[in-house]
Amino acid sequence: MPEPLKRPISVLVVVFNTAGEFMLLNRVRPSGFWQSVTGSLLPGESPRSAALRELKEETGLLGASGLIDLHQSRLFPIINPWRKRYAQGICFNREHWFALRLPYRRHIRIDPAEHSEVLWLPFEKAIERAGSWTNREAMRLLARLCQQAPLHFEPA
Repeated sequence: MPEPLKRPISVLVVVFNTAGEFMLLNRVRPSGFWQSVTGSLLPGESPRSAALRELKEETGLLGASGLIDLHQSRLFPIINPWRKRYAQGICFNREHWFALRLPYRRHIRIDPAEHSEVLWLPFEKAIERAGSWTNREAMRLLARLCQQAPLHFEPA
């Protein structure tokens, strides 16, 4: 049975720790595409609920108490290799941004069907490695917010 079509509404969850490191996951397909936690909303699901679900599915993390809504979203064109996952004629996706601050590096449990590796990188290295412009932009926004309010990097 074919996989159900994705909704063109998704979430991006940037996971970082108090040392200022950002977590990136290496996708299985396409290999070498590094990203934060991402995923499409299910029918009837809110962006916050999708962010919490994707965090748990992709990393094993439960982030209900620490999830930060960045109150940002971006519309971007869906790249051709991934358009077949959406209904015919769907060319754009709306991505809602969230962040999760951890007190330290955590062991991350990844789904080997989706991701092959986890890295914790300092900001500059994470920006260089991230595969999408929206992911880089969200990390830059988060870094600016943390500079304005350093308490975000303090342990909870």
